[in-house]
Amino acid sequence: MKPKHILIMTTGGTIAMIEDPATQTVKPVENAADLVGAIPQLKDVARVSVEAFSNIPSPHLTTEQLTDLGRAVKERLSRPDVDGIVITHGTDTLEETAYYLDLILPPGLPVIVTGAMRSSNELGADGPINLLNSVRTAASEVAVDQGVLVVFNDEIHAARFVTKTHTSNVATFQSPAVGPIGFLDKRSVQIRHIPKPHAHIPVDSLVAEVGLLKMAVGMDDSLIRYLVQSGSKGIVIEALGQGNIPPMVVPGIKDAIQHNVPVVLVSRCYNGIVQDVYGYEGGGKHLRDLGVLFSNGLNGQKARIKLMVALRETVDLEQLKEYFEQE
Repeated sequence: MKPKHILIMTTGGTIAMIEDPATQTVKPVENAADLVGAIPQLKDVARVSVEAFSNIPSPHLTTEQLTDLGRAVKERLSRPDVDGIVITHGTDTLEETAYYLDLILPPGLPVIVTGAMRSSNELGADGPINLLNSVRTAASEVAVDQGVLVVFNDEIHAARFVTKTHTSNVATFQSPAVGPIGFLDKRSVQIRHIPKPHAHIPVDSLVAEVGLLKMAVGMDDSLIRYLVQSGSKGIVIEALGQGNIPPMVVPGIKDAIQHNVPVVLVSRCYNGIVQDVYGYEGGGKHLRDLGVLFSNGLNGQKARIKLMVALRETVDLEQLKEYFEQE
């Protein structure tokens, strides 16, 4: 059988960095192809080519660059000689890039996002095995039509559920609500359960002016009012518990909704979903009655990505509500 052609698109991050022993800091490597050259086992898995899309730390990623990456991935997937794509990425914002691609790309050829927690010349570097496993997954038939996947530490995660849970551990990427959808061993790529189909929003850009606020004890509405006054097109609020906020925040939410700025509610808890259970001021039922949109289990950063994408397609609150209440 003809080996599959897997395109590796590098964007930077720790996987593309080396540690300077003198300063104990890490810096980018100059040649992205070096990532592949260091893993001779790749040639036994697929025919691999490398494209250096960018070489930046993932905290430096802008919405414009994210848009450009999405367009580039769409174009590469349309090429008849490409059977799958692996994107190497810094871990800090990896889940946001993966989820953005998952929203805008229809199911089809495998798209895998991976990275590393240790630079390439550190003891126990995890980049090579993560990259090898990602190419193995992209070349596997079981990854077709599964949406965008994140492969890390021998596990396969759906982009919708995965999140970074530890600042430095190589097992940082977890899916708290559902666990990994599959795993890799030395001989096989296993997908054990398939998530339900989710919203697909086929846009090629996003609305950048969306804010994200985290609730905590004693907060007021000053930050929400600032976002509205500064031109935000949408706001995501990480609420307390099942979807509750301090009462002093409520006037700002009313003001945002009156100015046609959609407000999406998620929980700062990493398990469970927000619900309209509590009827007191600032409780979930009160917020639902005001017109706040409830997200079905997304964390704050992913809900923001989804709102940024959805607002490119519509500003209709009912359609936005439908997007956020479905998977």
